[in-house]
Amino acid sequence: MQRIDHALLSQSLGSHKTLTSLHFGTPGARPKVYIQASLHAEELPGMLAAYHLRALLEQAEQQGSIQGEVILVPVANPIGLAQRLDHKPMGRFELGSSENFNRHYPDLCSAVLPSVRNKLGQDALENVTIIREAVQAFIAQWTPANELQSLRKQLVSLSFDSDIVLDLHCDCEAALHLYTESPCWPSLEPLARLLGAEAVLLAKNSGGLSFDECLSGLWWQMGEKVAELRPEMPIPQACATTTVELRGEADVSHDWGRADAQAIFGYLQHAAVIAGIAPVLPPSRCDATPLAGSQTVKSPVPGIVVFAAQPGERLAVGDLVAEIIDPIANTVFSARAEVAGVMYARLRDRYVLANDDLANIAGSKPFRTGYLLSA
Repeated sequence: MQRIDHALLSQSLGSHKTLTSLHFGTPGARPKVYIQASLHAEELPGMLAAYHLRALLEQAEQQGSIQGEVILVPVANPIGLAQRLDHKPMGRFELGSSENFNRHYPDLCSAVLPSVRNKLGQDALENVTIIREAVQAFIAQWTPANELQSLRKQLVSLSFDSDIVLDLHCDCEAALHLYTESPCWPSLEPLARLLGAEAVLLAKNSGGLSFDECLSGLWWQMGEKVAELRPEMPIPQACATTTVELRGEADVSHDWGRADAQAIFGYLQHAAVIAGIAPVLPPSRCDATPLAGSQTVKSPVPGIVVFAAQPGERLAVGDLVAEIIDPIANTVFSARAEVAGVMYARLRDRYVLANDDLANIAGSKPFRTGYLLSA
């Protein structure tokens, strides 16, 4: 294993932060897998899973069984990890700009399409090489203006040429679920089964230029753009990415961390990154559903929240999700499911303002358009 510490741009005298990456296998070997944890810095289950995965990867490297390259970033957001306000962690938004740490990554297709469109040919693998070299050149000239941008640049620099990218997150209170772009799903279906995902949400450009879609979106977008101009030029989906939501923020235990790490390690064996007999895939716990079919259950009134439904519970239309109680007016509002599916996540707080989000239910029929992600 090689450890590399990457200094981020400092914005204040006498202060700087460092991003650490752990490198396993042979640089440049294929497949290349990039795994990072806790880009939203208060989401800690992924960080613990990365700790346990590191031990498995170190053992595999000692045994000479890593056939590809694996880069592990166990703490992907040192900026957010240090942010606290009134004794509470503030790891989702950068306090200086109010920007979400998992938004505003570069549109790589738009950045490199002008420089590659006349270089592409009929060899799919050669086209992948040409596009990756163009992205590398774009990153080299990217000059970050602040600490947050330098973090984004470093994460993209480590991952842009990966075949597989796993971005480990969690929700407030949740069952294990995955987000991925539709073209990536066939490559990631074994991971969902090994992790025991209760929901898989598919989209094609869900909005916001999140980290994972910055990397995978390059390929299907490039394929569509090139097909308009030169349909004989093949552009494969050369990078499959997913955001893995490892349950809820409080679900930090060695049992879950070890199980998640073992599942990811088994997936790396299935992907031929690590030699050895890959584990038998268990039955899927869910069907993939469109993110556009997910209902965000809202409360139109303020009050105390009393949940009736648990994360991972399958609901029918009309089932009670939660009651919102106003002890002054002595009223109870019943928030109910408007789609049938798994309630995969819910609010952690137990008091809401009017129009606050309460929970999410994975419906099978798309009905939403536009920006599909939360703030």
